[in-house]
Amino acid sequence: MRIVPYYRVSTQRQGRSGLGLDAQRAAIEAYRVQQRAEIVKEFKEIESGKDNERPALAKALHLAKVTGATLVIAKFDRLSRNAAFLLTLRDSGAKFVAADMPEANTLTVGIMALVAQHEREAISRRTKEALKAAKARGQKLGNPNGARALLRAGRDRGAAVAAIKAQADRHAENLRSIVAGLRDDGIVGPAALARALNEQGMLTPRERHWHTSSASNLLARLERRPGRIAH
Repeated sequence: MRIVPYYRVSTQRQGRSGLGLDAQRAAIEAYRVQQRAEIVKEFKEIESGKDNERPALAKALHLAKVTGATLVIAKFDRLSRNAAFLLTLRDSGAKFVAADMPEANTLTVGIMALVAQHEREAISRRTKEALKAAKARGQKLGNPNGARALLRAGRDRGAAVAAIKAQADRHAENLRSIVAGLRDDGIVGPAALARALNEQGMLTPRERHWHTSSASNLLARLERRPGRIAH
């Protein structure tokens, strides 16, 4: 048996996602040993934040197809939430296997792609409903200026820092129910949370895209305040 390992890693720390490069290598190596397989070539994808940009995956699938080898990924459970990834696998015509789910086939992948799309739509719907409910309760959903006006005016730095903290606390509270809903869907860890918030068009208190560090700060704020989200 010949295999083409494919690793998918983030430019940020993987946190608790279980998809770190070392973990993926260990899973695929265990599979290789069990199957007594020969590695044709390895491919590593570095996430850019855009789901459809997967040049390494395209190359890996092409090589597997033309050589008759099998594309091997480490874990299917987390990747199964990405409809674009699943559809690319399904339509490639190449053989593939997941080390943690070797029984998966084209039919399985097609079903998972539909489920992944449904989950995204459900998350989007709950996000909109949560924001609508927060607005109905009279909560302010962010301040476009934040504490920048204080900083520009040259006021006391302590007051500016306090304003930034208060803004971040309010923003975190507005997102509490959304984060809880994402965790119910199995999205845990700062890296996964950042990706999910970006996919839903949510912004940080400073109106920027989420990164692992900012998502980690969000979780820390929610843990320090009442209404703690359980792990």
